[in-house]
Amino acid sequence: MANGASTTRPSLLEQPVQGSRRLSNYLVATVVTAGGLGFLLTSLSSRLGRDLLPIGHPAELAWVPQGLVMGAYGVAAVLLATYLWSVITLDVGAGSNRFDRESSQATITRRGFRQKIELDIPLRQILAVKVDVRDGLNPRRRLSLRLQGRRDLPLTRVGEPLPLAELERSGAELARFLKVPLEGV
Repeated sequence: MANGASTTRPSLLEQPVQGSRRLSNYLVATVVTAGGLGFLLTSLSSRLGRDLLPIGHPAELAWVPQGLVMGAYGVAAVLLATYLWSVITLDVGAGSNRFDRESSQATITRRGFRQKIELDIPLRQILAVKVDVRDGLNPRRRLSLRLQGRRDLPLTRVGEPLPLAELERSGAELARFLKVPLEGV
């Protein structure tokens, strides 16, 4: 489904789902960390009156208000970076979609912050596989299950939209396996 091939045997289909350990998340966390440390060093340079950065002359900034504001930005960025690195370390969102015809169960698992999230659904409650494609400023390409008496259950990762061909291939494979219609294509 999302990074890795699905496992298929006649009565079992398992699709891995990538979590937060993606290149884009590593890049964002690195940039936020570097920026936060830069702001903190600028603030500290302003307070000490000594340049702690190799570029510019932050020691010439007035401690009040520029140094304090730089320090506040630095603290905020370091806290955000700590959160981002925690999400990456825990690989939040990783898991799998497992469909087993022998037990007539679908098991959706994901890693959360504090616990593993596991959802068991009887296969008879699955009415269709839905492909949801929305382009524009905030694009969404999502695969979900249409369930009887419940809201649609998303199956694909959050964040980067899947390529359309991969989304359609995964949806068609799942709909064939479950013997339900494929909607939205």
